[in-house]
Amino acid sequence: MNQADVIAKLQVIFDTIFLEPVVLTPTINAKDVPEWDSLIHISLMVAVEKEFSVRFRVGEVELTRNVGEFADLILKRIQER
Repeated sequence: MNQADVIAKLQVIFDTIFLEPVVLTPTINAKDVPEWDSLIHISLMVAVEKEFSVRFRVGEVELTRNVGEFADLILKRIQER
């Protein structure tokens, strides 16, 4: 699995959570999506942890600046399993 594979899976998650379509790219971030607020963010994290069978440490997701870095973090957690 690589970053593109993770982003493709994230796209499916985003499609189920957001009302308006969001086209994911490695550089997109929460500021680029008006609907992406704190409640949506929590829903995303829960769905991502479930889909990828990973857990994030407190604060580490907030250190990612965009979807590409988030995908890399997911890959890191998968490799640690």
